[in-house]
Amino acid sequence: MVILLGATGYVGGAYQRFLATRGIPFRSLTRSEIDYTCPITLREFIISAQPDFLVNAAGYTGKPNVDACEIHKKECLDGNAVFPGTVRSVCEDLNLPWGHVSSGCIYTGRRPDGEGFRENDKPNFTFRQNNCSWYSGTKALGEEVLQGASNCFIWRLRIPFDNRDGPRNYLTKLMRYDNLLEAENSITNLDEFVKASWETWETKIPYGIYNITNPGNISTRQVTAWINESGVCKKDFNYFKSEEQFLKNAAKTPRSNCVMDSSKLAAEGIQMKPVEQSIKEALANWQS
Repeated sequence: MVILLGATGYVGGAYQRFLATRGIPFRSLTRSEIDYTCPITLREFIISAQPDFLVNAAGYTGKPNVDACEIHKKECLDGNAVFPGTVRSVCEDLNLPWGHVSSGCIYTGRRPDGEGFRENDKPNFTFRQNNCSWYSGTKALGEEVLQGASNCFIWRLRIPFDNRDGPRNYLTKLMRYDNLLEAENSITNLDEFVKASWETWETKIPYGIYNITNPGNISTRQVTAWINESGVCKKDFNYFKSEEQFLKNAAKTPRSNCVMDSSKLAAEGIQMKPVEQSIKEALANWQS
């Protein structure tokens, strides 16, 4: 049996669909039902439920986007940096294997050699460089809290998308924003992320950090061209002239734009579709 934390979120909802479709017994917890942020409460529930694995998809992302985290700083810090430490403490005390949904937004750009960031590269978009959003800073702290954790997977998600129209979907955001920022990124098909992250546990690969992104990288203009080609949305997409204009007119905080290397995951036999293929398939099977 699996315990799922953060079941009401974008990632948590995808995990619920996956586990239900696979027929895997699970219990999804919401804070309105049980205050799992309290270590004593979480510990007592785990002892009672006797799960084999725990998925932490809980966190604070801000609505409608990470700009909201600049206002709700305490909630963001608690959800992304403090709470992972609580889960670690309880799971290690009970010797329970678990997985934590992290983020690739703790990086910006590429490695100095031009390649994508690997799991052992030091994050460069954090409070320690004083160049990041509050959200990215707290996600980086969350990984620091989990350094050396036993029986733990850290799954780095990056700009999630799928084939369902919705406010959290990267493809939907591109269709609905008035102006876009041209940027280069690695991104992640959410359904593939859930399947791949589960397989890290199912196939018993070594615990640790895994970049779970679709191989390759894309630019904003490439994706909007594919959106137009698909017929899902016919639109003349407008772009900011520069990141400076974007930050001045449309954002409260800098965004992470980065390229990541997912070859560690592939080397363990867990495959994801190339990013272009995955995006085009999502658009071909679009659900409004």
